[in-house]
Amino acid sequence: MTAVDAQRIEQAVREILLAIGEDPTRPGLTDTPRRVAVAYADFFGGLATDPYSHLGDAVPVGMAEDGNPATSDTVIVRNIEFRSVCEHHLLPFVGTAHVAYVPGDRVVGLGRIPAVVDTLARRPQLQERLTEEIADALTTGLNPVGSLVVLEAQHRCVTTRGARQSQSSTVTLAARGSLRESGARAEIIALIRAPNGGRLGGVNL
Repeated sequence: MTAVDAQRIEQAVREILLAIGEDPTRPGLTDTPRRVAVAYADFFGGLATDPYSHLGDAVPVGMAEDGNPATSDTVIVRNIEFRSVCEHHLLPFVGTAHVAYVPGDRVVGLGRIPAVVDTLARRPQLQERLTEEIADALTTGLNPVGSLVVLEAQHRCVTTRGARQSQSSTVTLAARGSLRESGARAEIIALIRAPNGGRLGGVNL
């Protein structure tokens, strides 16, 4: 995986400006191709990063006095802000991720979970696939007993074009292992939606 080719992006943006009837040499647009190239390097920087690299320093949870793994029942990281770009129209979608996992024999630093979300979000994406990819990364990287990922986002391709539903948001969910079970999943959703927790409003998951 390599970084974006800024020169090709600049050339392409100039062509787009010409195609819409603009003059890429006029004041105000002369630096636009470079600015777009810089923005795209940020938007799509996740293509050059392996999401599993953030989980490589997971540590053993240790043993309790009874000889069993000293695990927490569930680790939940709520309200992870993310932004991505929809691959259909190359317009952004922005939202919040909530990530939970039931540890197996390893746990990872809490800051590593947002890093996984950010890496996978910084690619041309679909929200549905992004949700699944985060859950898969946790499953592969940590081998937890179970995991649950909930994303809520607003899509500019919905709010600013087509249907123009400015208040519309999309919620997606992916569950693995023990958190596929409806009772366990409902408990985690309740914790996400608890006061000072998630912002899922009245969505019934």
